[in-house]
Amino acid sequence: MTPENNPVVEPSAEARQKLARLEEILAGYGSVLIAYSGGVDSTFLAVVAQRVLKDKVLAVTAASESLAPEEREEAIAWAKQLGFAHEVVRTEELRDENYASNTLDRCFYCKVDLMGKLGEIAKQRGLRVIALGATVDDLGDYRPGETGAAQHGAVFPLREAGLSKADIRALSREMGLPSWDKPAAACLASRIPFGERVTAEKLSQVARGESFLRQAGFRACRLRHHGAIARIEVPARAIPALLGKAAEVVKALKALGFVYVTVDLQGLRSGSMHEAAPGPKPKTGR
Repeated sequence: MTPENNPVVEPSAEARQKLARLEEILAGYGSVLIAYSGGVDSTFLAVVAQRVLKDKVLAVTAASESLAPEEREEAIAWAKQLGFAHEVVRTEELRDENYASNTLDRCFYCKVDLMGKLGEIAKQRGLRVIALGATVDDLGDYRPGETGAAQHGAVFPLREAGLSKADIRALSREMGLPSWDKPAAACLASRIPFGERVTAEKLSQVARGESFLRQAGFRACRLRHHGAIARIEVPARAIPALLGKAAEVVKALKALGFVYVTVDLQGLRSGSMHEAAPGPKPKTGR
């Protein structure tokens, strides 16, 4: 969801009540380490946690090939701008064959690796709880990453408070957070079809291709990696504009190593890689 698809309105009375509940939950933790991606949800969570717990909060960003460099740099810049403590930790999920082989449970192994790293930092800093930014909108989705995180002790305070993504965008805008209208993002590995190996080279191609598309004016986009084929997803209403820039888009993506450049006429949508996955098609926001 982005404001383009669902216009953000003023926070409702219910949303404000949920925010108050979130503050109570965070206060109950005493101290917290937040898995911070720089997205709408984790930025909101970090800001509220810092407001409640002051210096007993640390936001940590996991840096690996599956996080676009500009996403990492934006997360660092926003943490500095918004004034909460922040660190970057290197993760090595590509070294895990369970992750690199790219099964439907890939995200489970990623989060297990992440929780190991975050657990070490939390112990060193004396922080009692590790929190992730999942919301009530994610309930019912197929999210093996959350399962892995929960099995290793993660908590989900936004969800516990009943906050939806719409609530968080509205509250974030009112709070003046730069993240309030950021398009939804996902790990770069979600651009690679299940069963096809995740490699640093493929992730780099995706990151550089999506960076070009954003610079070309397509803020919400996905570049799906199908070997020699780049499949571009932008919101349906943006497809004519994309076709109007076809020559420069083709040139840029071929320079990255793609042979063919295509546009998905169904437009940008969550979970398009699951459409071709074997077996039952799980619902997912990737």
